[in-house]
Amino acid sequence: MHTAESGGLELRKEAALARLASCDLCPRACGVNRLRDEVGVCRIGRYARVASVSPHFGEESPLVGTRGSGTVFMVGCNLNCSFCQNADISHSAAGREVTARKLAQAFLSIQDLGCHNLNIVTPTHVLAQILEALVLAVENGLRMPLVWNSGGYESTDALKLLDGVVDIYMPDLKFMDESPAAAFCSAPDYPEIAQAAILEMHRQVGDLEMDENGLAIKGLLVRHLVMPEGLGGSQKAIAFLSKEVSPHTYINVMNQYRPCHLARGDHRIGCRPDPLLWTEAQGQAITAGLRVDKG
Repeated sequence: MHTAESGGLELRKEAALARLASCDLCPRACGVNRLRDEVGVCRIGRYARVASVSPHFGEESPLVGTRGSGTVFMVGCNLNCSFCQNADISHSAAGREVTARKLAQAFLSIQDLGCHNLNIVTPTHVLAQILEALVLAVENGLRMPLVWNSGGYESTDALKLLDGVVDIYMPDLKFMDESPAAAFCSAPDYPEIAQAAILEMHRQVGDLEMDENGLAIKGLLVRHLVMPEGLGGSQKAIAFLSKEVSPHTYINVMNQYRPCHLARGDHRIGCRPDPLLWTEAQGQAITAGLRVDKG
C-alpha cells in the first residue's frame, strides 16, 4: 500500500466518501444518499456491515500458504446473483454494523493472527468505508498485502481510487454474454463492465507475482466459475484473459457450482454442470498458456 505511505490514502478516502452522497461507486449508480443511511441495490447505508473475520484455508494456494488468508466478509453486494452461495450474507442485513474504527480493528486483528494477507471479500459496495478504515489501520501499523476479492462488477473510475492501495486483485469473471448476466444478476452490462474492470486491475498491479514460498505478493488473480450448459462462456473468458489482458494471467477455473439460493428449481441453472465442461475449460486455459490454479 505505497499510496498509504505517501499520504495519498487520506485523499482517496475523502473523495470516496463524498461520492456516497449520491452513490455512484459501482456500476449500479443508484444515486442514493448513503451518508444519510439511504440504501440502493447493495442494501448498505453509511456504515459497512461485517459477517466474519477469520483465517481462511479454502482460498487459492498463493493466498493461503501455511497461515491462511485473513478474510473479512462484508455484508451486502451490488450483484445479488440468483445462484449466490453466500446469500445469507450478501442478500441480507446480516452481521454487525461497524464504524471505521471498528473495521480498522478487524483489519489489524488479521495481521495479529499472522495471516499472509488481508482478504476483503465482497468489497465493491463499501469501497469508501474500506478506505476510511484503512487510513486508521495504516496509522496503527497495518503492513500486509491487501486482497480485493470481488464479483468483478466494478466501476473503473472507482477502481482508480484503489491504485497503489490494493496489492492483489481477485475478481470473478462470471459471464461473457449479456443474456445470462441479465437473467441471473440483473446486470446485462456485466460482461462489458467486468472486462473493463479486469483490464484496469491489471494496469494497476500486473501479472501475479509470488515470493520464494509461492505466496502472492502482488498482481491479478481471476476466478471463473464453470456454469451449467456453459452459461458462463468459459471459452470466451479464457480468450479474453489470454489475448487482451495477459497470456500470463493467473486463473482459477472453478468446478464448485451447485444450485443455491434462487437457482434451486430454475431449469436453466438448477443442476450441477456436466463435469466435462470443467475439464474442457481447464484444458482450454492450459492450452492458451494461462497460469492455471491447480486447486
